Amino acid sequence: MAYARDLGAIRALIASHKRWDMIFGLCGLVALMVGVLTFAALFVDMAIEGIPRLNLDFFSNFPSRRPAQAGILSAWVGSCLVMVVTAFFAVPLGVAAGVYLEEYAAKNWITDVIEINITNLAGVPSIVYGLLALGLFVYQFGFGQSILSAGLTLALLILPVVIVATRESIRSIPQGIREGAYALGGTQWQVCKDHIIPYSSAGILTGVIIGMARAIGETAPVITIGALTFIAFLPATPLKAESPFVSFDWVLSPFTVMPIQMFNWTSRPEAAFHQNAAAAGFVLVLMTLAMNGLAIYLRYRLRKNIKW
Repeated sequence: MAYARDLGAIRALIASHKRWDMIFGLCGLVALMVGVLTFAALFVDMAIEGIPRLNLDFFSNFPSRRPAQAGILSAWVGSCLVMVVTAFFAVPLGVAAGVYLEEYAAKNWITDVIEINITNLAGVPSIVYGLLALGLFVYQFGFGQSILSAGLTLALLILPVVIVATRESIRSIPQGIREGAYALGGTQWQVCKDHIIPYSSAGILTGVIIGMARAIGETAPVITIGALTFIAFLPATPLKAESPFVSFDWVLSPFTVMPIQMFNWTSRPEAAFHQNAAAAGFVLVLMTLAMNGLAIYLRYRLRKNIKW
């Protein structure tokens, strides 16, 4: 009889836990659908309003006071150039810092403090980075309100994301890979160069692209450092017809970006400018989704090629 009572109690406990598991799963599904459906509704509404405005002139025209003639040429070119500068500074520095902290740095209180600060920096509001960049890059270093200042600001913004993604990717590599390489006589640098970095490249690349996708939509930092809200010219071209054929004058040029252009249009009372803003927002969301889709695809391809 005691055995039967214990068995009945165990079955009742299992059934109760299964019910709670089902309730928790349903709550999670509802929360997920609320977020997804909200985004989908906003995206569809923006697409319905903005798609009729998308044409070749919209991508090849400068901003204008006439909404029918206004375009996003300077905005999307500026966004692309700022992202180039951001990636140039953030990716090598972030990956190198992540590899050092995970493979080379001694485990002591100094590295503990560094790790805590990196984690905290990932949650700092973006406007704080803008204020820092205004005092440091714009005034102290004299870069002015330029593409270089914007790229460095956004590089600081995504640097903690890149470092954390690099460290998590390195941690996922089995310890046996390192031990096997060391057993065959490899140095620490050879182990990192030939095994650690290649095997963790999928996760690192995913973190980089997700960080870049965040940076391309940021508005507060670039407004703080003085991005123009109306610009009817393009920066100097990086390539020239005469020697040395490469010019870096563009990095010190004034600029605008897609979020700034959208902000400018939404602040105007005319409905036609709001349609332009919706079209620009639709393009920006597509660019962000494309970057995240690229991250997923590259992660899949790189992980598929890894042979442990």
